[in-house]
Amino acid sequence: MSSDRALPYSRRLFLQQGLTLASLLPTIPAFIQQSALGMLDLDGATAVGSRPGVPEDRVLVVVQLAGGNDGLNTLIPYGAAEYYDARPGIAIAPPGRGDGAALAIPGRDGLGLHPGFAGFKALLDEGIAAVVPGVGYPNPNRSHFASTDIWETASLSGKGHGWVGRYFDCTCAGTPDPHGSVAIGRQAPLALMGASSTPVSFESAELFRWLGHDLDSALSDPYEALMRRGTATAVPTPQRPERRRPSGDPSPESESQLAFLTRTALDARVSSDRIRAAVERTPLTNYPQGALARQLRIVAAMIRDGLSTRVYYVSLGGFDTHAGQVGAHANLLRQLGDSLRAFQRDLAAQGNDGRVLTMVFSEFGRRVRQNASQGTDHGTAAPMFLVGPMVRPGVQGRHPSLVDLDQGDLRHTIDFRSVYAAILGGWMKAPAARVLGGTFAPAEVLRT
Repeated sequence: MSSDRALPYSRRLFLQQGLTLASLLPTIPAFIQQSALGMLDLDGATAVGSRPGVPEDRVLVVVQLAGGNDGLNTLIPYGAAEYYDARPGIAIAPPGRGDGAALAIPGRDGLGLHPGFAGFKALLDEGIAAVVPGVGYPNPNRSHFASTDIWETASLSGKGHGWVGRYFDCTCAGTPDPHGSVAIGRQAPLALMGASSTPVSFESAELFRWLGHDLDSALSDPYEALMRRGTATAVPTPQRPERRRPSGDPSPESESQLAFLTRTALDARVSSDRIRAAVERTPLTNYPQGALARQLRIVAAMIRDGLSTRVYYVSLGGFDTHAGQVGAHANLLRQLGDSLRAFQRDLAAQGNDGRVLTMVFSEFGRRVRQNASQGTDHGTAAPMFLVGPMVRPGVQGRHPSLVDLDQGDLRHTIDFRSVYAAILGGWMKAPAARVLGGTFAPAEVLRT
């Protein structure tokens, strides 16, 4: 009997009995430790699988706009006089008023997009993008940290596992894919953290490798020895008499744990080599400069390479525009729109655009009235953006009133969990109510 069947490797065993592993931890690459935890579930299964009916070829890309994007200067209600009254110094002019004017949205008189958001406008014109205005939640919290936690957990308490992590908990039949979710960044967001699923995160493909030799050449020997072990060591079954071991020999448990680590290390090394090779390939379109474009280029390369990842997570910061908003916000929206357009062109050139839905959100919007520093302060509802041929194109929903305000803030017209419900149930074919911990009417944002 193989060691895989003789001794199940649960997270509890890995943490409580892993004396051999603990002695090696200083020499183990961080991405191997992540992969090891990602391969383990609470019941000890190590195989990879998913529940029947869950489409493994469908991908969700989440783009977070960190800091609180000003929705009123992104999706502009130029037909409302109240907008210009509240923002005399930072409002965007109506369409037809020059280069700095709003970009009109066909079929939606009175609504336009920021001129810097032309890249997204092109996707909208192509019929593969949607704007969902007025997205928020009851009793909004204006703290960056608290509101981000609410969005990432899909819980008004902001506590618990992430909503994407719960998706994997509910759909992977207790055997999560160690590459199921990937975050491009310094650390994985709460949204990807589940009870039995752990994401992989890295800031750049070049750093997703063993760095021990760079720090100290003496660390290379134990790591390379681990690589040379090759295959798992068999463990005696309970029916087989166990021979007496000389003092100092490793126990069967230690051997099997080391075997598991060896297998995990090899898998992680292969994965890191594959990801770095994929990213080094020339993309099928030109990407603009900027952090978000770089992240989306990495994601597109991994999708092109056929990795089993179902959810990718990227972010763009800088949206906390309390002062001097006009120029800074224009640059951010230009990065966002141009990066999304390049990403979609790359996916189309690959033939993968029909597999990938991109969702863009921010933890809250800004207040209706500008402040004294030519900026805006923390607010509530803001638009979300969806990209892909599977979305229902155009503006989907009602823009919040600029007259019926909640202490100077917009009242949300749709709960963000309704958008999640549409994506979970309609695109990812997951039990949305179970993942979200409640029933929310799916927003009508996807094609039927």
